[in-house]
Amino acid sequence: MTALQGTIPRLILAPMEGVVDAVMRDQLTRLGGYERCVTEFVRVSQTLLPKRVFIRYSPELQQGGVTASGTPVFLQLLGSDPELMAANAERAAQLGAPGIDLNFGCPAKTVNRSQGGAALLRSPDLIRSICERVRERVPHGTPVTAKIRLGYDTDENFEEILDALAAVALTEVTIHARTRRQGYRPPAHWHRLRDARNRLPFPVIANGELWTPGDIACCAEVSDSSAFMLGRGALCRPDLGAAIKAYYRGEAPSPFDWQDARELLIHFLDQNRRLYDPRYAVNPVKQWLVYLKVYYPQAAALFSAVKRISDADEMASALSRDEPLAAAA
Repeated sequence: MTALQGTIPRLILAPMEGVVDAVMRDQLTRLGGYERCVTEFVRVSQTLLPKRVFIRYSPELQQGGVTASGTPVFLQLLGSDPELMAANAERAAQLGAPGIDLNFGCPAKTVNRSQGGAALLRSPDLIRSICERVRERVPHGTPVTAKIRLGYDTDENFEEILDALAAVALTEVTIHARTRRQGYRPPAHWHRLRDARNRLPFPVIANGELWTPGDIACCAEVSDSSAFMLGRGALCRPDLGAAIKAYYRGEAPSPFDWQDARELLIHFLDQNRRLYDPRYAVNPVKQWLVYLKVYYPQAAALFSAVKRISDADEMASALSRDEPLAAAA
């Protein structure tokens, strides 16, 4: 494998609601490659949230705002009231969040109906107001970032959204290269990110359809981006961050086979049992297996074997057995 020309990319682990919690962040950042993570969104609607809410979404605040492997965890806020967003951003920074991220990209209907997430893409002026107030209230040395999409139904007001962001001294912006209507359906329109880079005074992080090191290289060429946010690809291939870095160094990635993935699942279950109610520890394992099936056929066999399990001890036993490996061979 030959080394690629250019800068080794910066990689950020995406804030996937209901999937990438503190346990998942710990698992994936231990494997290396990530510059930072972002929490699931903290919903801001009516009040200044108490400390316990921030700790629930980002337990890493109790250990310096980083994962066990030392990866910073930015805290993401979602809401539509500039003053409340600013007050809660200030509180998060006071609690030790190493950065604040603003969610203007969530496509969930329940969120959009209450004017949150991607719904704000229809109101660029409000996006600007939120960003301005947050930037004013958060200490100068604390990064403030945003996450957007190309637009709501279409990308016809994409430039207007970019201009609203450009008016504020943000640290950088992540752009999911699809509209809200498009959801997660391919393709991702990476070429629009080049337009954003030419229009914005701060860095653009590319997001969308990034599954392999080759996808990163292709997106970099099309978008002119050197920073990338990984979501579903990181869940399907846990070592993706490290593999991308190895690819750009011209090295073969360290092997990460099904046995490695299974050991990761065992540790994942153990952490969930310790941090959460054991009754709910098995569902995240099943959820992750659905993603892992993309790269590991053994995960499909294991999922079939455990999909009706509800007891954590029974799940631990199933993860330790070799039968699913034989079934998938």
